[in-house]
Amino acid sequence: MRYSDAILGIYVDEAFEDDRVFPKMLNQVMNRHIKEICRLCSINSPVRVTYYKGAKRIDEVYEKWQLITTHCGRRTFICNALMLGVAPNIVMKWTGHSDYNAMKPYIDVTDTAKAEAMKVFDR
Repeated sequence: MRYSDAILGIYVDEAFEDDRVFPKMLNQVMNRHIKEICRLCSINSPVRVTYYKGAKRIDEVYEKWQLITTHCGRRTFICNALMLGVAPNIVMKWTGHSDYNAMKPYIDVTDTAKAEAMKVFDR
């Protein structure tokens, strides 16, 4: 059975507004749930976040679960799809990107990851 069929099967007897397949959830609520799941799964390695206020550098350390959002999942999906060889124009249609320039940062990450992977053959 395909994973997508199993997920859809959970909601087969449900009726949602506007003929949606899945329940509608506010992004803030979804992010709160994702953070809680990641916390319960002990996704807690430290992550340093650096930013500047004027000329002052500020470093803060968070547990990874505190930083995970739906957008992280979106970026991961895009990068994984590109790494698996899905054409960028197909990924753009799936994700709603309207132009190539919006996809370019993801393509650059994928190209860098592929170049790193090729270094295995240099050993």
